[in-house]
Order: sequence, then C-alpha cells, then structure tokens
Amino acid sequence: MTQTTAHFVFTLSGGGLLLQALRMAGRDDPVVCTVDDLSLGPIDPPDASLRAKWAEKELGRTAADDLPHSPQRERNEAKRVWNEALFVGHRKIAWLTRRSAKEYAGFLDWLWRLGDTPCDMVDLTDVKISHRPKRGPPQPPTLAMPVNLHPDAICDNNLWDLAKPLEIAERRRYLEFWRQLLSENAALRVTDGEKLSSAPISFFDDLLTSYVTDKWQKVATVVGHASAFGFGDRIVSPGDALLLGRLNALIKDNRLELRGESIHQMKMHLSEVRLPRERGYV
Repeated sequence: MTQTTAHFVFTLSGGGLLLQALRMAGRDDPVVCTVDDLSLGPIDPPDASLRAKWAEKELGRTAADDLPHSPQRERNEAKRVWNEALFVGHRKIAWLTRRSAKEYAGFLDWLWRLGDTPCDMVDLTDVKISHRPKRGPPQPPTLAMPVNLHPDAICDNNLWDLAKPLEIAERRRYLEFWRQLLSENAALRVTDGEKLSSAPISFFDDLLTSYVTDKWQKVATVVGHASAFGFGDRIVSPGDALLLGRLNALIKDNRLELRGESIHQMKMHLSEVRLPRERGYV
C-alpha cells in the first residue's frame, strides 16, 4: 500500500502555488498552509488573537488592516491546521526557505507541535532553479522561494524530489532554536539564512530611513524599496504592516515628516515622507 504524502507550507501563497504544481503533475497530495506570521509579535503564549492585539497596539491601524482573518477565525484556523498537521499515517514534507523569517518561524513552530513524529524537509534556502517561460528566453537561475515559485518551475525542476528526512541531530538543533526564541519572546524574529534570531521592533528603522531623503517621496516608494531588501540573498522583511507601522512611529518621534493622508495600507500613494527640516533641509 502506497503511503500518502502531505505537504506543509508556511505561507498561503506558497501553499497555493505548490498545490497547483502537484495537480499539474497529476498528484492529489494534500497541502496544508498556515495563516499566522510568527516572525512578528510575541509568541509565548502562541495565541494569534493576542498577537493581533499586540500588532494593533504597536503598529496601529495598518497592522489590523493587514490581518486576513478576525482573531476568532485565526484561532479556529490555527486549530484546524494543527489538527491536520497530525495526519497519522501520512508522509509529512515541510517546504521552506530559511531566508524567510516568516517561513522559518512557521516551520519551527510546526516542528515543535509535531512532537516526535518523523518528517521530511524540502529546504530551498540555497537551491537555485531555472525557469523557461512559454514565451521569451530562459530566465537566469534564481533562489527558490516557496512564496513566489511558479508552478511550472516546481514541476520542471521536480522540487519534491529534494525532500529528505529530518535527522535527529538537526531536529534537536531546530527545536533548541525555537525554545530559545520562545523564552526571549521578542517583538520580531529575523533570519540570516541560517539561524532565526530575536530582534527589537525597531530593527528595520534604519533600513526605512535610509530610503528617505530631503525631498518628498511617496510612502509607497519608500516601503517598496525597503521591501525589496527582502529579495535575493538578503533578509526577508516581515512585510508592509510592520514597515508602515514603523514609519508612523518615526513620524511621531519627529524623525520623519509626513505630508498628505495619514499612512494607511490602502493609501500609501496619497502620503509622502521626508527628513525633517530641523536637520537643515528645506
């Protein structure tokens, strides 16, 4: 009797892309993906509703608007996901890149909850793939990221063949990482592609301000530049909710000036920021 394989992905978009690829390959393997970003906010206790309240308090309306579900639905979804994560009798494969703090944190929490159950891992951290579009020349090899992998690229490169059993020593190392992060219970978790580390909520402030000048710029432009820092070989930023929330904090602290609409997820193109005049700019 053939053992059924279940795949676990730590972003909704990444799970959807993998599901498409599996169906294209004629496979009916189930795909389970998480909805909670454990790189942002306190993680002990691991309560999504508490993290949502923290985000609204620390980051303001921008964070609340970025949440895909209500706190109650978050709790129900999380319970459903972890019940499914048991999948007794299934071969379990976790997909992630350790270059993404969100995926890395999601994986560590999943492994923590999994207990002693064996699992496999598709670690795409250092994997480069090529993808030939239906039209145009082949694209140069790029780092494989579950969140933006094209289904054709997954199939063409047979990425599911990269699945390897998670050895006991490595599993213990990952669990020790998560145990330490739980005890630190910091505002953020960031990754260098190898280890996930705790960080203060101001971690990305210098990055944000590095893209602000003495000239007025659209908030969308500044956030876009800061978000682009998360591609390639570098740290993946936690996303727009944190960046917008920190822009608001910097404005409140008079480190930046605002013109136009208040900063909001859906109105980034209606507001502008610049360095304050008291620094000598006009």
